[in-house]
Amino acid sequence: MPLNAEFLRAITPRYVSRKDLGETQRKIIEAIGPILEQTLNDQGLNSDLRAVHFIAQACHETMGLALSEEQATGDAYENRASLGNTQPGDGPRYKGRGMFQLTGRANYKSYGDKLGLDLINHPELAANPVNSLLIACEFWNRNNLNKYADDDDVLAISKIINTGHNGTTMPNGLQDRKDYLAKAKAALGNGNRAAAASA
Repeated sequence: MPLNAEFLRAITPRYVSRKDLGETQRKIIEAIGPILEQTLNDQGLNSDLRAVHFIAQACHETMGLALSEEQATGDAYENRASLGNTQPGDGPRYKGRGMFQLTGRANYKSYGDKLGLDLINHPELAANPVNSLLIACEFWNRNNLNKYADDDDVLAISKIINTGHNGTTMPNGLQDRKDYLAKAKAALGNGNRAAAASA
């Protein structure tokens, strides 16, 4: 199966009783499905293992591509200098958005500058599905996560995405991340993508 909307629907949950989540999920999948494979290839996530690990992490972080921003208010991030939140209101303004939950003024500035997006004045742009995909790819590459995907090391990837480092801290939702990975591998099947992984 190619990496498209059908692939994403095959691994994400059905929100029958939560129409709000189901509608957000539908919009996200319809927005990124047609560009998913090409975007991942362009960003160097150009092997089956890299792709399925990326998608598995994105699915966990967004409740199966059903959330574009974290449900908490963001007040917990207020005055967090480590995130660059130095101005009043920065916590809620720059709370987690997108596939990998971009958080904090400093990260919004850094990723916005890299991708040509004014995320400081328009932080809601980070929740846009296409922008979110590009931001997540940029995070993936900044943290050199291809090397762990190539080793099929879901724990190492999960630690970096959830805790910010590959130390001893265990990431939240590890089993869920593993479950999504298994679903993604099964959905992808045996078809190899055209691009080969590069070191």
